[in-house]
Amino acid sequence: MTDQHSAGSTPVEQRVLVVEDDAGHRALLQQELADAGYSVTTAPSAEEALAQLDARSFALVVSDLRLPGADGFAVLRATRGLVPAPGFIMLTGFGTIDQAVSALKAGADDFLTKPVDLEHLRLAAARVLQTRRLRAEVQQYREVLGDRGFHGMQGRSPPMLRLFDLIRRIAPSDGSVLVTGESGTGKELVARALHEESPRAKGPFVALNCAGIPETLLESELLGHAAGAFSGARGARKGLFLEADGGTLFLDEIGEMPASMQTKLLRLLQDGQVRPVGANEEVPTDVRIVAATHRDVTELMAEGRFREDLFFRLETFRIEVPPLRERGEDVARLLEIFLRRHALEHERPVTTLEPKAMRCLLGYRFPGNVRELAGLVERAATLARDGVIRLEDLPERVRGDPSTPDPAVAGSGSGERRDEDWETLEELENRYIRQVLAFTDGNKQRAARILGIGRKTLYRKLGDEA
Repeated sequence: MTDQHSAGSTPVEQRVLVVEDDAGHRALLQQELADAGYSVTTAPSAEEALAQLDARSFALVVSDLRLPGADGFAVLRATRGLVPAPGFIMLTGFGTIDQAVSALKAGADDFLTKPVDLEHLRLAAARVLQTRRLRAEVQQYREVLGDRGFHGMQGRSPPMLRLFDLIRRIAPSDGSVLVTGESGTGKELVARALHEESPRAKGPFVALNCAGIPETLLESELLGHAAGAFSGARGARKGLFLEADGGTLFLDEIGEMPASMQTKLLRLLQDGQVRPVGANEEVPTDVRIVAATHRDVTELMAEGRFREDLFFRLETFRIEVPPLRERGEDVARLLEIFLRRHALEHERPVTTLEPKAMRCLLGYRFPGNVRELAGLVERAATLARDGVIRLEDLPERVRGDPSTPDPAVAGSGSGERRDEDWETLEELENRYIRQVLAFTDGNKQRAARILGIGRKTLYRKLGDEA
């Protein structure tokens, strides 16, 4: 095997793998493609080519059909299991229509006969790579823009499917909703989904973070004020309740709302009337309230920091957003979406993950949930060399996270685990395999390579026939 340039410093879109058993012809192809500006790696056999494909990413593979041992079709099949798949040009000294048709049906992008016309090779390589780039861009747009999931929330795991179903059932009502869950789980997305699924969808959706407004301004922000109501109030201002009339008002971090404002909010929810600061008359309003908090409201009430009557008024319906660590295969799906989004936003090829980095992320517990995952992908994809995220590109807290099994404890909020809360080794293994399969979109060949096992072993563990 020979490298024309260091693969470690060359972008993926410039890397070409040439598979040819004839040393003279291999050197000729290598020189021609290198002169065209590509970084060329060569392999004398299908076995060596498969090792190269497993070790690094390539934009294009140029392979002879006739090789010692496994043939060029074996190399072609291996490339079809990669994401993104490299372009593929098949070469043969025994060119026939049947072979050309077979290669193209198997996924090859072009078919050239030997002796190869070198100018034709250059043109074919450029055309195949251009087509590959266009396909990647289309796929990125489909993934990032075309598949919005459920109102911006992505997930196919049972906890998320239950969440989507609950939102659909609650949305038609006008009752207040309390959305709870850890930071970074997407509580505002839940609030927006409730609005979009409701009869109020054509009305306004207004959001306010109660923790981000000083107590002295919060009342005016929510209720509005009359002209001259206080120093600096030169004109009247319509508050957020009136701005959201006919729609939904989302009050994030409701647990941080000052006690004085809690009293006013309770009265407003009871009467449906808003009195702006400094005004003499009340104004009727028709607003659905969706409140959210990452705090334990029960503890806040026990500490006297949150009114019980307001809690019961807000909790006509309650939605608990599941943390990422309980969402199983969704981690792999979100990884893929965030990587494609990063590629689209930065106008660069989709970054891939080496198996070690993939296993590390799938085993991490994500205390910051989806928000943390998005930040990790942004950081790692930016630091990645050659379009590949490696273990060292991940933060120390992720690499150093103890590999404690995630028991996915249901209903054990105390933090103390019982014997029956732990997964068996077989259950843990099966869940991890399913996560990897979700990441590879069901491609078992690629999943087996990430897992470090043979395909037959994977089929056996899945209970499939080899």
